[in-house]
Amino acid sequence: MDNLALFFALALVAEIIGTVSGFGSSILFIPLAALFFDFKIVLGITAVFHVFSNVSKIFLFRNGVNREILLKLGIPAVVFVLIGALLTSYIPLDTIELILCVVLLLLSMYLVFNKSYFLAKNNFNLIAGGTVSGFLAGLIGTGGAIRGLTLVAFELEKNMFIATSAAIDLGVDASRAAVYIGLGYFKKEHIILIPAFILVAFLGSLIGKLILARTSALFFRYAVLFVVISTSIWQLIKLVFL
Repeated sequence: MDNLALFFALALVAEIIGTVSGFGSSILFIPLAALFFDFKIVLGITAVFHVFSNVSKIFLFRNGVNREILLKLGIPAVVFVLIGALLTSYIPLDTIELILCVVLLLLSMYLVFNKSYFLAKNNFNLIAGGTVSGFLAGLIGTGGAIRGLTLVAFELEKNMFIATSAAIDLGVDASRAAVYIGLGYFKKEHIILIPAFILVAFLGSLIGKLILARTSALFFRYAVLFVVISTSIWQLIKLVFL
């Protein structure tokens, strides 16, 4: 692949910002990776990359997982990510890309203009958040922002927030990765990317942790939203007009 160094540099940036912002790196990684790969390949490599990303976060932010939230949000997320992932083999590629762009654009703009986006702290919202975030992760490759919005309601300490989110996401990504590999979205030639993915995932999570200990996440949250809005608009223009 041409521009491989640029791709991994952007993956590192996405991992750092995703760790600091609390949204996870997929909301930024997906639209950036779509500039380099066919979208169904993007789904495959994102799932595999995020397995290592989440393992890194669990290691770096260990001893911080809220087990009750892990189960109530994580179980429906894993169930519905399988449904969403399987649907990608039936829905046309252009339609999935269009859904991704519209969802990311609307969600990002909502997060920019609504500072008080807290949900009620109850089991229904945990289960609903897991269901929606898992389904979107399977279908369009990213559901971290929905999961993040759900977790914010429970006012977790930032290390516990990241560790709990990563533990849930590990189950989600491992499940969808198995489906995507079975559907041929992650091919033999992509195996050579795995060592770099491991390095980028750990290094990005580590740098993100160091930054998080010294600064507010607010600036990075808006930075990632700005990038997501920009890349989503560009992808929409490509899909509709080019």
